[in-house]
Amino acid sequence: MKQTIFPPIAKKVPKKLEVHGDIRIDDYYWLNDKDNPDVIDYLNAENEYTKRMMGHTEDFQKALFEEMKGRIKEDDTTVPFKLNCYWYITRYEKGKDYPIYTRKKESLDAEEEILFDCNEMAKDFSYFNLGSIAISPDNKLACFSTDTVSRRQYTIQVKNLVTGEIYPDKILNTTGSATWANDNITLFYSMKDDVTLRSHKILKHKLHTNTDEDLVVFQEDDDAFNTFVYKSKSKKYIIIGSSSTLTSEYRFLNADTPDAEFTIFQERIRELDYSIAHYDDHFYVIANSDGANNFKLLKVHESNTKKAFWQEVLPHRDHVLIEDIEIFKDYLVVNERENGLNNLRIMSWDGNEDYYLPFDSETYTVFIGNNPDFESEVLRYSFNSLTTPSEVIDYNFYTKQSEIKKEQEVLDDNFKKENYESKRIWATARDGVKVPISIVYKKGIVLNGENPLLLYAYGSYGSTIDPSFSTIRLSLLNRGFIYAIAHIRGGEYLGRQWYENGKLLSKINTFYDYIDCSKYLISEKYTSSEHLYAYGGSAGGLLMGAVINMNPELYHGVLAAVPFVDVVTTMLDDSIPLTTGEYDEWGNPNEEEYYNYMKSYSPYDNIQEQEYPNMLVTTGLYDSQVQYWEPAKWVAKLRNLKKDSRKLLFHIDMDSGHGGASGRFESIKEVALEYAFLLDLEGIHC
Repeated sequence: MKQTIFPPIAKKVPKKLEVHGDIRIDDYYWLNDKDNPDVIDYLNAENEYTKRMMGHTEDFQKALFEEMKGRIKEDDTTVPFKLNCYWYITRYEKGKDYPIYTRKKESLDAEEEILFDCNEMAKDFSYFNLGSIAISPDNKLACFSTDTVSRRQYTIQVKNLVTGEIYPDKILNTTGSATWANDNITLFYSMKDDVTLRSHKILKHKLHTNTDEDLVVFQEDDDAFNTFVYKSKSKKYIIIGSSSTLTSEYRFLNADTPDAEFTIFQERIRELDYSIAHYDDHFYVIANSDGANNFKLLKVHESNTKKAFWQEVLPHRDHVLIEDIEIFKDYLVVNERENGLNNLRIMSWDGNEDYYLPFDSETYTVFIGNNPDFESEVLRYSFNSLTTPSEVIDYNFYTKQSEIKKEQEVLDDNFKKENYESKRIWATARDGVKVPISIVYKKGIVLNGENPLLLYAYGSYGSTIDPSFSTIRLSLLNRGFIYAIAHIRGGEYLGRQWYENGKLLSKINTFYDYIDCSKYLISEKYTSSEHLYAYGGSAGGLLMGAVINMNPELYHGVLAAVPFVDVVTTMLDDSIPLTTGEYDEWGNPNEEEYYNYMKSYSPYDNIQEQEYPNMLVTTGLYDSQVQYWEPAKWVAKLRNLKKDSRKLLFHIDMDSGHGGASGRFESIKEVALEYAFLLDLEGIHC
């Protein structure tokens, strides 16, 4: 007789929450305290329940893991890049989870110098991440940062690359990023608030001095802003940036005089968003000033950088978003986005050349790669698509020739990119707006409504989800799944206005777009509600929670990774990391209009006594972006109210945070669990 497996039932401890005269009763608020043994017991019980419910897929999960891992080249190496007389290379060794950072002096034939072997550094930790490496101007020292908890609170240290000694200087609770002044002694870094984890201070550290005596050179007192520091590519300036969702401000200092005072570039003006890069005796500014919603490019002399002196280089265009620039000694490269697709524009400083690199695919991803050398004659960029593995390409400005430096290897004898088809289709949302969907599947599929389809989306912060290649995803495509990305409002796929129309008091458009894309895919017989699966993580997890409250009947299953689902409670708690900096994204619920609007779509607050799809929810106990208790409370409340017997599984990584497990392959185990969950629902077990 088959044994019945009962899910854990979280106890109810009603807590009254009252704002603006509105009362909410939160029965699961007690789950916020991970120091409470009852909380850990409950999370462990959820993990055990998931393990037992998925026990029949255990061998399949292992097979999927080995299959996905097997497509990845273990002994891999990055394309070398040159900086200040050294070639830098990151490589992986077979059987090891972590990268090894190396360099070679002058020539790629020179002897290898190992900077950091993360396999050795990680061996005593269940989680390990090397955040960043900054090499001193004289090439003798490396500032590096590590996180061994997965809270994104990095410890900065300095290694002598000549002797191998790690100096006693140890700076705790940083963002992990630091930059050298030109004296090889002074470091600038960003510190985090102990409670909110907001980067709120820039400090200056002198080597071999007590870190407690580090000087605060800038403090960001507006809790809606985060601050950061970097060196210009020209190496002339140390630059401090401070930004919120809508507004930014910069300060700069000559890197040769680190003890001088910083000069403000342009005082913050509400909703003036700009960024800066230095070339020759000018700064180049990407800004949304004077109604340039999609941004324009300007320049200003370094002697007087105020907005009144900014001169236009590239005007604002209604249908072209300027995303980024890359500066070289003879050329300027502009990364633009038009109709959802990136273009790389090449402009010579002498004004004689202005053209675009050609890309022929219907849907693709291209982005500027690592180009730290100001003197370089080549632009390094990456290209891939849903069917084309990633290519690292060097384009020579002078010969106009492109060279593929590396093609992503897919270690699968059966893989041929021509066996897969990708395209872009357009769904009509309920307000008449056309919403693009990037889609990929194995050729030969018949569109009869019976295909399983996984629909992914994010839709927040202006973050664009480009259609990129994945070797891991082949495990779904080869088993008959269609994979699709809905480029919904809230991202910037179709420009800045696409983002503006999916945030604050227009946030509902994000959810409606996803639902309407789902209905379109069903109506066009790509799939049906019996075979449609929804997938989103973090703010995309909020999307999942909202759409299944609104239209649960559309989906057979849902994957919700580290989901941001208790929007109102979190946004009312300014002690939680990220909260105050997000008011321009979601609104401030201390204002009644935003409170009521948030509450109208908050997944946790709108769970109903209705049927829900099969669901797998994942989180990490140490998540600093979306606290573990949000999905924990959500799952507990869903269990209590849902009116069906479908699966509701909750997997908590008790050692990791927002990004999941560390190590190159460990995170694939969670993907194997997710894929096994989907394939099991389709009755596919091999």
